[in-house]
Amino acid sequence: MAGKLSQAAEINAKMAAAGFWDNPTKAQELVVELRRLTAETKPLQELRDAAGDLSVLMEFADEDEASAAELATTAETLSLRLAQVELQATLSAPEDISGAYLSVQAGEGGTDASDFAGMLLRMYQRWAEDNGFKTELIDMSEAEAGIRSAAIAIRGDYAYGLLKGEVGVHRLIRISPFDSAGRRQTSFAAVDLTPEVDDNVDIDIDWDKDVREDVFCASGAGGQHVNKTSSAIRLTHIPTNSVVQCQNERSQHKNRAFARKMLTAKLFQMELERRSAESAAKRGEKTKIGFGGGTIRTYELNPTQRVKDHRTMCVSNNPTKVFDGDLKEFLDAFLREQIGKPAS
Repeated sequence: MAGKLSQAAEINAKMAAAGFWDNPTKAQELVVELRRLTAETKPLQELRDAAGDLSVLMEFADEDEASAAELATTAETLSLRLAQVELQATLSAPEDISGAYLSVQAGEGGTDASDFAGMLLRMYQRWAEDNGFKTELIDMSEAEAGIRSAAIAIRGDYAYGLLKGEVGVHRLIRISPFDSAGRRQTSFAAVDLTPEVDDNVDIDIDWDKDVREDVFCASGAGGQHVNKTSSAIRLTHIPTNSVVQCQNERSQHKNRAFARKMLTAKLFQMELERRSAESAAKRGEKTKIGFGGGTIRTYELNPTQRVKDHRTMCVSNNPTKVFDGDLKEFLDAFLREQIGKPAS
């Protein structure tokens, strides 16, 4: 930690010097780095201070009942803080501190699948709201019920790192509200996530040769202008067949700029996955890229009421609470698995 505190002090000194913003690009890089260092060191400093308080209470606990009670409370609080710091330590990749682009796409299951995709979108929006993140709807294709697909930006520190375990296929089992016979229906939706990268990310894209741009009329809410003018942008990166689109802005220029940023983020994510696969191959391990690993979580509403993550075996018996955005149990379990510690 001493090295990181020293780095933070050096950056603070540079920020206080005259002419710091003469090079805005370099200055912004240092600001982001300071934010990351602060996020990593502050919890450790708080733990160290709390440990000092604990040692003082231990000296008085044998002689003072009030101190003994305070010792028990402080020890429990310290244990919870330590658990959170352990989880925070798993978010050590440079991209983990970034905001995120999250997309949801309906899969097999017809109307139930599009309804399920809408339920998942709302779930992540509620999670973001409850945890102090800001969200912005980037693109949405509505269905008769729910959505065919949608993409949102989730902005705030560590949005990407906290949500990266959500990537994959999600499954819903329930009595279909769209089946007049009241039969049980299984439906699927896929969730994808990319870090919200800044303009300094080093991804080589030939926008003229490798990217096809399609312009079309936006759909959905937004007024007459949105629906009657060709303001929506779809970009296809031909070498990788990666597609992004944006239609939330009234201006074609703004949609194009946003779509380019999303495509850059998507290609950056693909490069991270490629490097991860190569690293795993060198260690003789197998790694999952994208949605290839099958269903990651099942939301069962009939005959039982539960949500089960098939990777961590984390289970909640309150699906309503989960769909309302209470994902902490599942997010923590995924991060805890990264450090090889079972869920408590």
